[in-house]
Amino acid sequence: MPHSLFSDPRTETLRRLQALLIQRFGRIERAAAAWREPEWVLVQGVIGARTKSPVSNAATDRLLTRYGSWEAVAEAPVQELQAGLSTQTYPNIAAERLKASLTALIEQRGTVDLSHLAQMETGEAMDWLERLPGIGRKIAAGIMNASTLDRRAIVLDSHHTRILQRMGLIPPKATTARAFDAIMPAMPDEWSGADFDEHHLLMKKLGQTWCRPSAPDCAACAACSLCATGLART
Repeated sequence: MPHSLFSDPRTETLRRLQALLIQRFGRIERAAAAWREPEWVLVQGVIGARTKSPVSNAATDRLLTRYGSWEAVAEAPVQELQAGLSTQTYPNIAAERLKASLTALIEQRGTVDLSHLAQMETGEAMDWLERLPGIGRKIAAGIMNASTLDRRAIVLDSHHTRILQRMGLIPPKATTARAFDAIMPAMPDEWSGADFDEHHLLMKKLGQTWCRPSAPDCAACAACSLCATGLART
């Protein structure tokens, strides 16, 4: 596919990076039937700080099974929620934030319902979400991208952001919101929401495997040839 001579040079870097990561890790594709509703993704994001995704996924499912609805979760005492979230890294904070975000959503919508987001432009929808307590840019992007909404919004966790910074694709020490604003204009136009999701999951694997927070293994890293830090170290 031909690309404009005046396009952001980072875009081609991202294309090449994606190909290298797929070559190294294989495809990571979520079947559409397995994508969750946006309300589920909101809950999973709010309770998931510093906790592995499978653990947070299981905790989210347990909450819904136990209480039967997100409205009932919102009405549960904080202490009860804390006990139910004992598998999370910060159960007390998770419970308080979850109750606050669900309560605020009910005040706004009358119920725990994000169906109105489907009618909104992605940026507008994310701005609306970020006005809820406990919902930052990462969670808002996750709700838009990693749910049935299937939007082109990149989810940036600590692994993903660290790699982009080391590669020189976003400013050093950027906040999640600033990193999002910096990288979104460079994302390839032809990538779908599912491509964005796969890219994030591949970057997460890269951060867990070679581009670790300390002692990164640049010599073995699949992205080394595209990385300013890796090239300087090897």
